Formats: sequence, C-alpha cells, structure tokens
Amino acid sequence: MNGMFSDNKKPRTMNELGGQPNRIEKNTKIKGEITSEADFRIDGKLDGNVKTSGKVVIGKDGYIHGKVECVNADVEGSFNGELLVSDLLSLKSTAVIEGTVVVSKLSIEPGATFNASCSMKGKGGSASSSAQASSSGSSLGSSNASSSSGASDSSSYKSSVRSTSNESSKAS
Repeated sequence: MNGMFSDNKKPRTMNELGGQPNRIEKNTKIKGEITSEADFRIDGKLDGNVKTSGKVVIGKDGYIHGKVECVNADVEGSFNGELLVSDLLSLKSTAVIEGTVVVSKLSIEPGATFNASCSMKGKGGSASSSAQASSSGSSLGSSNASSSSGASDSSSYKSSVRSTSNESSKAS
C-alpha cells in the first residue's frame, strides 16, 4: 500500500513543476500565438505559433499550421509550417508533416508522411544542412566513391613506386 502512494505522488509533483498540461480539444479552433512553460496537446486546429519549454503533442485529429518551438514533440496528426524541436521529434504512423523541421533527434514510424526539409543539430554545432542538401550530398557521395576508389588506386600505385624506389636505393 505504501509503495502505491509514493508512486502516485511522483507524477503529481512533476505536473506541479511544469504546470498542468494544456489541451485544445477536438472541435476547437484557435488562431494566434501560444507561449507556455507546460506541455501542450492539440486535438483541434491551431493556426498560429506555439512556444513551450515542454512537449507538444499533436493528436490524431490535431492540425497545426504555423511555427512550433518546443523541447520534444509527438505527432500523430498533421503539421504544416516550421517545427523547431530542441530534443526529440517523434512521428507516429498517422503523422503528416510539411514544411521545415529543425531537430536534434528524429524518430519516424513506418507509414508517416514526412515532406519537409529537415536539418539536424549535432551535439556540438548548429544545424546548417537541409534534407535537400544531404540528398544531393549522397549523390555527391556516390560520385566521390568512384573518385575515391581512383584515389586509392593512385595511392596504391604510389606505394608500389615507393617500394621500387626503396629497392633501387638499397641496390645502389
């Protein structure tokens, strides 16, 4: 019995620290700017911006059009705009994302629609490359692969030249 009470207390104190989570219900439409310290769950429609030091959850029927800045985000519904997630963005299989995404960590379930340019912030630096750049980078990578194999051929050629030059210097 005692263990049960201590378990019940933990989530409550965490809730008090971060404030009550905010909910925008299914048949609610909001236009405007939201700034909050607490977590946010959107099951309705939001046309505007959200800035929170917590987590944003877009439910299955939820839709946001605008700019969202948060620490973590779980998306089951639709998003169109600019999404800035300082830690983990988790896209469920029902998610539809369009626009620009800047994220540290990304988790995408199979089935999610992700049509956004995405840049990832590494642990050290700021995000600079977009998904388009990285896709062109991969095609560069394949052309580099052929040139790098050429480079390795030339280096192996150089080493064989070196070894022959070494032998000739030994011989003389």
